[in-house]
Amino acid sequence: MKLTIAWLYPDLMNTYGDRGNIITLTRRCEWRGIDIIIKQIVLDTPVQELQSCDLIFMGGAQDRQQKIVAYDLRKKAGTISDMVEYGIPGLYICGAFQFLGNYYKEADGSMIEGLRIFDLHTINQGFHVKRLIGNVVVESDKRYLYNPEFSKYMIGFENHGGRTYLGKGVKPMGRVVSGFGNNGVDGTEGAVYKNSFGSYLHGPILPKNPHFTDYLIARALEIKYKEKIQLTSLDDSMEKQAHIFIAKRLGVKL
Repeated sequence: MKLTIAWLYPDLMNTYGDRGNIITLTRRCEWRGIDIIIKQIVLDTPVQELQSCDLIFMGGAQDRQQKIVAYDLRKKAGTISDMVEYGIPGLYICGAFQFLGNYYKEADGSMIEGLRIFDLHTINQGFHVKRLIGNVVVESDKRYLYNPEFSKYMIGFENHGGRTYLGKGVKPMGRVVSGFGNNGVDGTEGAVYKNSFGSYLHGPILPKNPHFTDYLIARALEIKYKEKIQLTSLDDSMEKQAHIFIAKRLGVKL
C-alpha cells in the first residue's frame, strides 16, 4: 500500500514544531511497510500536484507568513474544497484551521475572508486580551481515535490569540478537560467536517496522540483503496508514558 501526503506550505506554515506531525505520519507508515510520499505544496505549485494526494496537512504560522500564503491558497481553494467534500482526510493546525473558516476578524475590525470550507469564524480581540497558551487535555469523540483503549483523551499545547466559534455545519473534535480550546468559553476544541480536522493543538499533536495519527492513516487508506483497513499494532508504551505525564501535571487521571 502507498500513501501520498500533501504538506501545504512547509516553508511558511510550520510553527511550534508542526514538522513533527509529518515525521510521525511518515514513521508510523514506514514501520508498517506502507510506502509514503510527502509532496511539499509551496507557493505556485500546480494544483494538479495537490489533486493526486491522499491526505492533506497544513500547519500554523505568524500573521506575516499567513498573509503571504493567503493569496496562493485561494487559487487552490476549489481543489481543497472538492477533496474535503470527497472525504480526503486532512489535518489543519491553528492558522490553517482559521483559514478554512468563513472569516477572520482582526483586532482593528477589518475582515479577512476565509475559504468557507469549515462553518466557523475567528475573532482576534487584540493585544489587551490574553493569548490562550498552555498544555491542554481534550476528551475526544472515540470515532476519531483508531485505538480508544490507548486513551479517550488527546493532549497538546495551544498558543493562539484568535477565538474561534463553530457554526452548525461542523462538530468539535472534543471537549476541553484542561486548557482553553477554541475560545476559552464554550469548552470546544477543534472542528470536524467529513474526514477533515481543524485544531489548535500544537505540541505537535500527532506524536503525542498516536491513536489519532493512526485514525488519519487508516482513514486515508480506506478512502484510497475502498476497503476496511486493519493497521499493524505498534509499541506505543513511550507515547503512553508521555500522555500520562502531561495529564497528571494538569490534574487529569487517565
